[in-house]
Amino acid sequence: MAKQQTQQQQSATAKAKAKKRVVKVDAEGKAFVNATFNNIIITFTNMQGQTISWSSAGKVGFSGSKKNTPYAAQLASAEAG
Repeated sequence: MAKQQTQQQQSATAKAKAKKRVVKVDAEGKAFVNATFNNIIITFTNMQGQTISWSSAGKVGFSGSKKNTPYAAQLASAEAG
């Protein structure tokens, strides 16, 4: 019983130590659109190249051949931005 509690405490402290990276969001940036035969991926970055947000047609909920449509790209860009 005590062994389980110490493992839980260790995992809790490991989660507390893990921090998210802080990315500076500027008024200027770049937008990258990667359109392949199977998916569309849209990435917004700052001028240093750090990703601010991203989305894809598959992440929005499209599957199969519907992922590579202009409508799917429009919804993915709306979610990313």
